[in-house]
Amino acid sequence: MLSPDQRLVVLLHGGLADLSGKTGLALLRYRPGPIVAVVDPAHAGRPLLEVTGIDRPVPVVASLAAALAFEPEVAVVGLAPSGGRLGPAVRADLAAALAAGLSVACGLHSRIGDDPELAALRRDPAWIWDLRHEPPGLEVASGRASALPCQRLLAVGSDMAVGKMSACLELEAAARRRGVAARFVGTGQAGILISGAGVALDAVRVDYAAGAVEAAVLKAGEGLGPDGLLLVEGQGSLAHPGSSATLPLLRGSQPTHLLLVHRAGQRHLKGMPQVPIPPLHELIAAAESLAALGRADGLRPRVRAVALNTAQLDAAAAAAALAATAELIGLPCSDPVRHGGEELLEALLA
Repeated sequence: MLSPDQRLVVLLHGGLADLSGKTGLALLRYRPGPIVAVVDPAHAGRPLLEVTGIDRPVPVVASLAAALAFEPEVAVVGLAPSGGRLGPAVRADLAAALAAGLSVACGLHSRIGDDPELAALRRDPAWIWDLRHEPPGLEVASGRASALPCQRLLAVGSDMAVGKMSACLELEAAARRRGVAARFVGTGQAGILISGAGVALDAVRVDYAAGAVEAAVLKAGEGLGPDGLLLVEGQGSLAHPGSSATLPLLRGSQPTHLLLVHRAGQRHLKGMPQVPIPPLHELIAAAESLAALGRADGLRPRVRAVALNTAQLDAAAAAAALAATAELIGLPCSDPVRHGGEELLEALLA
């Protein structure tokens, strides 16, 4: 529903310098189309580069009313708060956007179209896109993606929010620079907003989750030959007690390769100091064992490389962490956001 050339304003109230803003930050980093303003009262007037490290000339303003001067067409909720609920400040700016004739895109569990007051403010031809919903006509997965001739890479994480989507998008960009046909399958709100397609996995009933992934992968893989590369955004983590997303992704995508994504130096799950992250070689073995089950092709996919998130480290510490991780597990290791996806792509194609 969101076209590549539409002018966006991203609502990021308090999220520019917080993990809750990861959806909007991903849009700012990876969306190729125009983003004309960011709304974040806490950082209004400050350069985006100074606050986020993202080198993109987008003004940060205090309200939707202030953003209207930049002529946006669509207001996008860039927050991913715990519980996925719409906060009062964001709701007020969404109301202002709709009243001004803008379209709205939102990936939260709070659906704009189901809110009578907000829905009544919409003016034709503006639209409301609540992208977190279960697709119609789903079926139980049957392993059909294994018949696709293209290579399929699934990112698996040691924790949630460690950079699985970013790693896939950097790999896609590196593949295209190299002339390799590559496509990205979004499985969360940010990935879908950036690519314009995919499946919001956490909105799908568990019995149909693998089938929803399978349908999205089959659609995205149409026409990709043996040299083509399909990059499937990972969700959750096998190591997280509250996550059920990795298994349907493995079943539905039938990957040919796996990419482990980990944050440098992280020893336990974020917000759960009582739950340690297992040694990476154990996590790799678990992912590979599960990926080998439920397949008709008999393939045993391998983790080909590690994408190491070094965003919290300076250059010297990042280099040391990359070298230590590569030596520890005997696989290529790179930070694709920091250094580009070429090294990881080389490991995958090899």
